[in-house]
Amino acid sequence: MKVKANAARDHVASWYAASANPAPRRPSLEGHVQSDVCVVGAGFTGISAALHLAEQGLKVVVLEASRVGFGASGRNGGQIVNSYSRDMDMIESRYGAETARALGDMAFEGNRIIRQRVAQHGIDCDLRDGNLFAACNRKQMAGLREHKALWERYGHQQLELLEEQAVKREVGSDRYTGALIDHSGGHLHPLNLVLGQAAAFESLGGVIHEQSPVTGLTHGDPVTITTPAGRITTSRVVMAGNAYLQGVLPELEGKSMPCGTQIIVTEPLGEDRARALLPNDLAVEDCNYLLDYYRLTADNRLLYGGGVNYGGQDPADIEAVIRPKMETTFPGLKEVSIDYAWSGNFLMTLNRLPQFGVINDNVYYAQGYSGHGVTCTHLAGRLIGEVMIGREERFDAFAGLPHLPFPGGRMFRVPLSALGAWYYSTRDRLCV
Repeated sequence: MKVKANAARDHVASWYAASANPAPRRPSLEGHVQSDVCVVGAGFTGISAALHLAEQGLKVVVLEASRVGFGASGRNGGQIVNSYSRDMDMIESRYGAETARALGDMAFEGNRIIRQRVAQHGIDCDLRDGNLFAACNRKQMAGLREHKALWERYGHQQLELLEEQAVKREVGSDRYTGALIDHSGGHLHPLNLVLGQAAAFESLGGVIHEQSPVTGLTHGDPVTITTPAGRITTSRVVMAGNAYLQGVLPELEGKSMPCGTQIIVTEPLGEDRARALLPNDLAVEDCNYLLDYYRLTADNRLLYGGGVNYGGQDPADIEAVIRPKMETTFPGLKEVSIDYAWSGNFLMTLNRLPQFGVINDNVYYAQGYSGHGVTCTHLAGRLIGEVMIGREERFDAFAGLPHLPFPGGRMFRVPLSALGAWYYSTRDRLCV
C-alpha cells in the first residue's frame, strides 16, 4: 500500500525537549536493507519491542518518521499509572472471568518493566515514586474505595486511602474530598526514558533510522517496506506508530481515533513553593471523565495537563485552555508565568482497551492505549518479544479482545465522542 510521506519534523517545543538528555540524530534510511524484524515507530511501544527483540539476538531495524519519542511517548504527562484505561471490573463483566484474570495478571507489569529498564541501563529520567487519584466529590471517593478493593483482589497491595482532610498532606488544594495513593506508581521524564532505551537498543546492535516515514507496505513473505529514499525487506513487522500511523494500516483506522491533550509548564517555582503544592512529590490525576493531571518537574516547575480534543486538532491557545484548570486547583498560581505549552495525540479505542493483533501472520501491531500508554506500551514490547519466539498466550489475551468500530464511522466519530464526553462531564459536575 502506498501512503503519502510526511515532511521532516523535529520535537515540539516542550519542556521535555528543552531538558532532554543529549541524543544523536540518526540518519534516514537510504538504499536497500534486510532485517529479521522491522519496527515502525520509535516511541515507547516500538523501542520497547525493539529492545526485547534485540536481546533475543534478532536483527532489528526501527523506522521513525520524525525523531525518537516524537509522538505521545515524548509529550505525555510522565505519570506511571498502573492497569488500563478501563479497569478489571469492566473487563470481567464484558469479556469474562478468564480474560479478566489473564489481563489482571499483567496489569501492573508495565510499571515493573520501566523500573527494570531504568536500573539495568542507568537511564537518567527523573524517576520518582507514587501517584495519587484525587476525588472531587463523595461519589468519586466511593469509587476510589471500590477501586482499591478491586486492585487488591488482583494482588496489588501498595495502596492507601486518604479520607477527607488527609488529602491535604499530599496536595495543597481545597479541591478534593479524598484520594487514593498508589505507592508503586510514580512519574518521570518520558522523553529521556525512551531516549535511554533507544541507546540501550543500539548498544545491542540495533539500528534506528529517523526522518524515515513509511510510504508503502507490501504484504508477503518477506514484507517490503518503502521510505522516501530506501526499502526494507523483512521477515516480520511491528507497527508501533499509534496515533501517528495514519494511512499505513487502513483496516484499523475506523476502529481507533487520534485524540489531543494539552500540557502547560510553569516557570521554576523554587523548592519551597513547589513543595507547598505537592509536599511528597506525587503525581496526581483527578477522577473526572475529562481529567486533569499534574506533577512537579525535577527543576521545581508545575506540569499541568488536561482536556481532550477528539480527532487530534490543536487548540488555538493552549495556555488559555489549561491555565484556568490549573488556577482552579491552585488559586495561588494566578501570577505565575507559563514557560511551555504544547499538545500531542494519543490513540483512543471505543472500549478504551488496547488493540493487539497480527495481519497476514507476520505484521504485528499494538496500539490504542487510550491515555494509559506509559506502562502498557512497555508491557506491549515484552509481549511482542514473547510472541515472536512462540510464546503466544499473553499476547493472544489482548489480541482476543474485539476491535470495535466507532459509531458514525470516520465522519461522525468526533462529534459523537464529543457529545458523549459532554454528557459524562456534566454528570461529574452534578455528582451523579
